[in-house]
Amino acid sequence: MNQVAHGINWREGDVVITSDREHNSNLVPWLKLAELGVELRTVKSHDDNTFDIENFENICAEVGNKLRMVSLVHVGNLDGVEIPVKTASKIAHDHGAIVHIDGAQSVPHLPVDITDIGCDLLSFSIHKMLGPTGMGVLWGKEHILSELEPICAGGGTVTDADKSGYSLKEIPSRLEGGLGHYAGISGTEAALDFLSNYDMQKFAEQEIRINNIISEGIKNLPNVEIIGPESARERGGICSILLDGIDVQNTGILLDEMDSVFVRSGLHCVNQWFNDKGIEQGSLRASAYAYNNDEDAKRFVDSFSEIIETLSR
Repeated sequence: MNQVAHGINWREGDVVITSDREHNSNLVPWLKLAELGVELRTVKSHDDNTFDIENFENICAEVGNKLRMVSLVHVGNLDGVEIPVKTASKIAHDHGAIVHIDGAQSVPHLPVDITDIGCDLLSFSIHKMLGPTGMGVLWGKEHILSELEPICAGGGTVTDADKSGYSLKEIPSRLEGGLGHYAGISGTEAALDFLSNYDMQKFAEQEIRINNIISEGIKNLPNVEIIGPESARERGGICSILLDGIDVQNTGILLDEMDSVFVRSGLHCVNQWFNDKGIEQGSLRASAYAYNNDEDAKRFVDSFSEIIETLSR
C-alpha cells in the first residue's frame, strides 16, 4: 500500500476515500499525503459495522472529479465484516477513481476473484496465509503499476543510470529495489503451493461454523458484546469482543495460562474505530483459521465463560 500511496503522481486537491474500519496500514499512508494537498475522506459504517454503500456513493458524488483513489478493506480484521467491493468498485470507476482493495483478511480465508471484483489494485500479506513474515503481494493492472514511481530505488530497478538521470525497468523489477528476500520468497511459494491443494470456500465455511459455536456460546454472558452483526455468517472467522469493566489484556493472558487458548487483545491496528467510540482498551479477538476445529471453539467458550463469570461477580 505504501508503494501505491507514494508511487502515484498526486495533484493538490486530489481526494482518497477509505472506510472507518481500516487497518492503520490502509490509513496512515493516505494520511501522510496531506503534505501534498491530498484530502482523505472516510465512509462511516452502519451501527452494526456493515458498509454504508449509499453513504459511499454520496461521498463519491460530492467529491466529483477530485476523486483519485478509493482504497477499501475487503474483510475487516477488526470484525470479519465484508465490504461489497464489487459494487464499490463500479461506483468508484463511474467517478473516475482508481480502486485499491486491502485483501489481507480476505485472500487467506475466501475464494477471491480479482476479475469479478473489478478492482485496479489488490494487496495482501503472506504471514496471514501460513507463510513467512515480511512478505506481501501487490497485484495491479499493468498500465497502473507501470506508472508508479518506485519508493525503493536501486541497481535492480533501472536499465541504465548516470549523472544526468536514469531509466526504469519494466514491472515488476522497477518496483523491487534492493536485494530480494529469497528465504521469504521460498516460504511464500511453499505456503501458496500448500493452500492450492484445498478448497478456499470450504475453509470459509469451516471458519463460519467455528465462529458460530463461539458466538452462540458467549453472546449472553454478562459484560460481553460482540462487535459487528449478530450472525456469525456476516463476520467470517472473527469474533471480536468488547468487555465492560473487565480488562481485555488480562482476559487474554488468563485464557493462555488456564487452557493454552491464544487470542489477540487490544486495538488490532484499527485505532480510528475505537477512538471514535471512546473505547481505550480495545477488544478481545478470537480468529479462526483452517487448522481450527469445533473442539477448539468449545474450548474457548468454556474457558472464556469461566473467566467472565468469575470476574463479573
